[in-house]
Amino acid sequence: MPVFLLCSLLISHSANANEASVKSYNPAKSGGNTTTKTTGANAFSQPAANLPMLSRLDFSVGNSFFRNPWIIAPSTTDARDGLGPLFNTNGCQNCHIKDGRGHPPRAGEINSVSMLVRLSVPAMTPEEKMQLLRHGHLPEPNYGGQIQDFSIPGAEPEAKVKVTYSKVIETFADGTQVELRKPVIELKDLAYGNLHSDTRISARVAPPMIGLGLLESIDAETLLEIADEQKKAGNGVSGRPNQVWDVEKQQTAVGRFGWKASQPTLMQQNAAAFNGDLGLTSRIFPSENCTSAQESCQTLPDGGEPEVTDKVMKFVEFYSQHLAVPARRYFDRPEVQRGEGLFADAGCGSCHRPTIVTGVRSDRPALSKQTIHPYTDLLLHDMGDGLADEHGEFIADGREWRTPPLWGMGYTEEVNNHSFYLHDGRARDEMEAILWHGGEAEFSKKKVLKMSKQQREDLVAFLKSL
Repeated sequence: MPVFLLCSLLISHSANANEASVKSYNPAKSGGNTTTKTTGANAFSQPAANLPMLSRLDFSVGNSFFRNPWIIAPSTTDARDGLGPLFNTNGCQNCHIKDGRGHPPRAGEINSVSMLVRLSVPAMTPEEKMQLLRHGHLPEPNYGGQIQDFSIPGAEPEAKVKVTYSKVIETFADGTQVELRKPVIELKDLAYGNLHSDTRISARVAPPMIGLGLLESIDAETLLEIADEQKKAGNGVSGRPNQVWDVEKQQTAVGRFGWKASQPTLMQQNAAAFNGDLGLTSRIFPSENCTSAQESCQTLPDGGEPEVTDKVMKFVEFYSQHLAVPARRYFDRPEVQRGEGLFADAGCGSCHRPTIVTGVRSDRPALSKQTIHPYTDLLLHDMGDGLADEHGEFIADGREWRTPPLWGMGYTEEVNNHSFYLHDGRARDEMEAILWHGGEAEFSKKKVLKMSKQQREDLVAFLKSL
């Protein structure tokens, strides 16, 4: 019996993997019935395969607002104006290239539209600590929560971002050495004064867009049960859900999206990206993304109140919910099956959970009760000193990161022409990403360091099959 199927048969009640879902198991259907068979450069840009034709019109409209550039106000194109005054890019697709993965600046580049830099300062007073409950972090006083490296006429870009790398060496048991790279972020030409003396800086590349609606459809109770199951196992892996602020509901909710699971829903995630990355207001985030030090930012023309209407927000939400996961490939090859066994033996599946079943969603039937293989638990885990950024978000501290889904990993080079992984794109291939694991994943990394060259190749072959 293939290891993947064995793992699926062993999934606990917390993942709702009942007898019917196991019987209907299909290793190719990473996204259940939403899975697309499309390959190549457009593999991440397809609608859910089970989405009715009538609903695909809404998907296409949402795609147009996601893909096409926003422009400076005032404009005759008033449905798509209001860009800035400060921004990182003029369109969502520029960061999520072909709905895929962003990358850090290449050699010699200053700035990168598919990587941004988060900023925060530590909360010291009771009032500041209370602010964390609503906003997740305390923004830098002059520059806010992230650096915007572009602006419209009349405003100055906040800074230029330069990335250099220091070297870190890891050695396998057979003596093979791997040179890892650790990014060093430098902010140049600061336009609005000095940074706070204790500013925390964290680079982030855009993650893939596939399968987000399925992840949103996993019941919160399921995630809590998975966390409880990990704690009871007592093997050093103990994830926890981020507890974040749902702006629309005005209450605390389980976080799911972002590198530290700081957003509870796709609607709020999209609204935050419009506001922070494009400088666009919405009903959820109605204020321009300006600080008190940026007077010109506050007085320049806008695109209305709000600049992104509820109607547009709903189209973009529908689009981001229904981007299909491409089918898994090569799962019957011997090297892939061997790699699958090594993945399980190293304990990687404790966090990168192979199988979960989504909840019932009457409003999104295509996403309802789908047996999916995302390879994530959506929980926060301590990943050790090597990946620590000292930038907290809600209850996530500087060492914690949400487990990223691995589905679609094998399509990265086809879609994005690179294989940069992790939150800041420091890893240049799958093995480098593994070797940065620490903290709760230290045990798994040590198992990999003991693997032979052939075993390492088999493990990578498995990851490329997803």
